[in-house]
Amino acid sequence: MKKLAIGIVSIAFALVGCSKITMLRTEEMQAVGADVKGNIQMGLDSTMAKLSAQNDSLRSELDSLKAQLDASALAQKRMMAEVTMLSRRMGDESERNDSRQEEIIYRLDMLLGKSDKILAKKVVVSGAPAAPMSMDSLEREAEKLVEAEAMFNTARSDYHRGEYKLAYAGFKQVYEQMKVGELGENSLYWMALCLIDANQVEKAKKVFTSLADAFPEGQKVCTTMFKLAAIYRAEGNVDMQKQYLQKILNSKACSTSGEFEQAAEILQEILESETQAPPKAAEPANEPAASAPEAPSATPAAEAPAGAGLESTPVSEPVTAPAK
Repeated sequence: MKKLAIGIVSIAFALVGCSKITMLRTEEMQAVGADVKGNIQMGLDSTMAKLSAQNDSLRSELDSLKAQLDASALAQKRMMAEVTMLSRRMGDESERNDSRQEEIIYRLDMLLGKSDKILAKKVVVSGAPAAPMSMDSLEREAEKLVEAEAMFNTARSDYHRGEYKLAYAGFKQVYEQMKVGELGENSLYWMALCLIDANQVEKAKKVFTSLADAFPEGQKVCTTMFKLAAIYRAEGNVDMQKQYLQKILNSKACSTSGEFEQAAEILQEILESETQAPPKAAEPANEPAASAPEAPSATPAAEAPAGAGLESTPVSEPVTAPAK
């Protein structure tokens, strides 16, 4: 029995020792697990911090790229705007160059034409045989033509700037110097335009009429008669309007012009309106007669600008150009 008791006590001590060992191992395992968990958490925190830093760096780079793209797009828009502006400037400069070339060609044609006429002239002295003009005379004629051309171009520039009084004086000087030829005809035409824009329609009609009489086959005769018809229409003078429209239709020089077709259409409309107009009924005696409608203004242009009047430059009747 004694041995049995000792064995039981030994077993009990062994069990208690095992229990303590188990508890120690459990505590050690828990400590190890805590350490492992802490290490894992620290690793996760470090990894998250690195990822966050990398994300911030990527965002910064993306923002930088976006700013660069925006700057590039803005620069591209500016470049397109500059290219468009340069293209417009080139187009305007090209048009100006074309106009200058046309003007130069026009002047050369006129100079050549005048030179041919001057060379073809003969001087007859006291019934002697016709002799060619001297070089001095030719030079004087050429200088006169060049001077008149310069005055005409200056006057036309004054007209386009709205200086109608100054332009009128220039055109009048050209006409008094040349009288005949294209410069004489053109100077009369532009004189009339200056008068219209200066609100002096009556004087403009006289100049237009003189031009049509002096240059019946000139370059401006169709436009001149069409403008006269328009002026009389504005004044309500239908008879004179029809008269000038009919002159355009009867003129061989106007048969291929744009004014010919317009004159035919307008004249046809006038005749149709006159044939279709019903006769006026007699008004009752006890009712006052209706007032006649006010005639439209005879001035094609608006109120002339201040200082543009030509009153200080008296308009003399243009001298009818001698026959060509």
